[in-house]
Amino acid sequence: MNELKLKDLYDQFRNPKIIKSLAALIEKESIKFKTPLRIMEVCGGHTHTIMKYGLMQILPKNIEFIHGPGCPICIMPKERIDHAIALANIEDAILCTLGDMIRVPGSKSTLAKERARGKDIRPLYSPMDVLKIAKENPDKKIIFFAIGFETTTPMTAAVIDHVLKNNIDNVYFHINHVLVPPAIKAIMDPGKAKINAFIGPSHVSVITGSKIYEPLSQTYQTPIVVSGFEPVDVMEGILMMVRQKNEGRSEVEIEYKRSVTREGNLKAQKMINHYMEPRGHFRWRGIGDIPKSALKLKDEYAMIDAEKVFADVLSNEPIDDHKLCICGMILQGLAKPKDCNVFGKVCTPNNPLGSCMVSDEGACNAYYRYGEIDG
Repeated sequence: MNELKLKDLYDQFRNPKIIKSLAALIEKESIKFKTPLRIMEVCGGHTHTIMKYGLMQILPKNIEFIHGPGCPICIMPKERIDHAIALANIEDAILCTLGDMIRVPGSKSTLAKERARGKDIRPLYSPMDVLKIAKENPDKKIIFFAIGFETTTPMTAAVIDHVLKNNIDNVYFHINHVLVPPAIKAIMDPGKAKINAFIGPSHVSVITGSKIYEPLSQTYQTPIVVSGFEPVDVMEGILMMVRQKNEGRSEVEIEYKRSVTREGNLKAQKMINHYMEPRGHFRWRGIGDIPKSALKLKDEYAMIDAEKVFADVLSNEPIDDHKLCICGMILQGLAKPKDCNVFGKVCTPNNPLGSCMVSDEGACNAYYRYGEIDG
């Protein structure tokens, strides 16, 4: 009975009649717009919902989606991938990381290729798997290449907490956790993308709360609506933005009230802040250096910081992307996948030239998967 009720609940969030009704409301209430509402989503989950359910096709032409840097794998620069490869080649090392990271091209190789050559590289389902691997391999150096936005950072912090409190001496952390607000600022400051509304990321906001977007909304006079991942959520979020524009408001609102609050998860925030702090700067693929846009371990935890312990094998020289790849332009909202000459031809999920095609959350992957190859 409970499973049936849960299915019924999800069905309502995907109900075609509700989606079409919301589309009609959006068209009616946006009909007097003098300029288009150009909405950037900064979460790969939203990109895939928009593509999977064909939301672009049912919305009026004065509502446009711009795909932003919502995929933590997509924004990882090649030199950081090279770090992971170098760490995997250390004697007696086991490199652990999440998901599609093993397929992202570095300057000369990928973690998948290194694994095929015999290096011990382990994709994880959960950061907590690091603890099990460390226990089973006490004579190995377990190096966790940690990635993700604010969503996954608490899990990394929890692993760090367990390692330190239990005196586990063979686990090291290479921290690549990045932050959403500085990225939005970096996109908005040049004024090239002409964005006038944002769909705020769902899972990130569960941790951070919606308050982190308030300075951005005020500075750029831009509506920001935190929406859930289901198509009805996204459509309701768009309607809320349309109404803000009609009423001359630029505020942060929460559509995803069943999971997101203004304050966020204070316990998770405390855990993160105990072990990590912002870096001076971090290079985002295709965007460049963004001040205070990523986290690092605090200096007092240098003994488990892979960037310090293994500094002699790591190079921080910036490395450019493949010259045919426009992933950087896509991440800045300056181009779409179909603008790329190699999209769906040379560059496919089975042969990705850039990170936007590798990850399930990447915009190119979404366009390819849901049939937008020819635009």
